[in-house]
Amino acid sequence: MTEEQVRKIIQEELSSFISIDRYTFQKNIQIFDARNIQLGKTNGTKIGTATNQKLGVYGVTPVIQGVKVDDPTGGAVDDSECRTALKKLIDAIEEFGITSKT
Repeated sequence: MTEEQVRKIIQEELSSFISIDRYTFQKNIQIFDARNIQLGKTNGTKIGTATNQKLGVYGVTPVIQGVKVDDPTGGAVDDSECRTALKKLIDAIEEFGITSKT
């Protein structure tokens, strides 16, 4: 096989690889140290596109999205500052998608 034929084969393979709109991996993906994943600034990026897809980080067993955490109510003492802080935490974990909003 000539060098030109090899170049043509490589060019065709790369062209088909680059033009597809998704990649399927059947093995682990390794990202070397000090490498970053850059994301778009307009529409954002999702990891997990449905609430029943499982995700785990830092070696924890993957789980589906958690259920909604209700706002604090009741108790013997009404501590409004604490309730406000808890509500902000609940809102933050819902916004990030760790738990459901409904």
